[in-house]
Amino acid sequence: MVLLSLVFGIAAAWAAKHWVEQRTRAAQSTDPGTTVVVAAMEIPYGTRLEGRHVKVINVPSGTPLGNHFNSIAEIEGMIATQRALNGEVLLKERFTKAGAGSTLAALIKPDMRAVTVRVDDVVGVAGFLMPGNHVDVVAARKNNNERATTETVLSNINVLAVDQTTSQDKNDPVVVRAVTLEMTPQEAEILVKAREEGRIQLTLRNPADEIRPQLVATPEPKPVIETAKPVRRAQPRPAEPSVTIIRGTLVDNERTSS
Repeated sequence: MVLLSLVFGIAAAWAAKHWVEQRTRAAQSTDPGTTVVVAAMEIPYGTRLEGRHVKVINVPSGTPLGNHFNSIAEIEGMIATQRALNGEVLLKERFTKAGAGSTLAALIKPDMRAVTVRVDDVVGVAGFLMPGNHVDVVAARKNNNERATTETVLSNINVLAVDQTTSQDKNDPVVVRAVTLEMTPQEAEILVKAREEGRIQLTLRNPADEIRPQLVATPEPKPVIETAKPVRRAQPRPAEPSVTIIRGTLVDNERTSS
């Protein structure tokens, strides 16, 4: 009985294995799958992609992978706008086409501008600013009474580069002389005006804090239109009662008091 049990167990295991292999081969023959481009190594922010940075793998059709690349030719020459890890599926939203000019120009979003400000160890948050961080801009100016006033003029501004570095692969603080910020043309005007009127200070934000208040233009005061006041006319006084006295040919009116 023990020998028969062993024989039957081995036969059942072999049959199950053979059935699974047949099903797998049948599925592979009916579903050729789809090709997906993944990172062959860690890709830093701002890297211009080459063939050595990526590889192609085959996955079953219908696998939800997002807006991915299907071939190396599609992604070759593009620039990474975010850091990618080894083996990560590369999505089209995280890469941009490399145009004419520097790599930094390709990293700027449409309708945005890059503005560079001079900083020191204090303004630059002791060298802890890195590309990809977000900062607020605080402006300080003095009024006629020589008293300083401060105001946060810009919020949640993206740091494109520090000095001439756009890479995010460093975590050690480095004191730099210039920081390049990404902002709209209206925000660039506000920054330049604040820098000319006084001093500016950059404040580092937590990456989880993504609230960005919209800049609302202060409406100009409407001119006050003076309206003519209505002229009150004096009411005519009521006629006082009078008595007419006739003496022959003489007529005399006398007023009576009430």
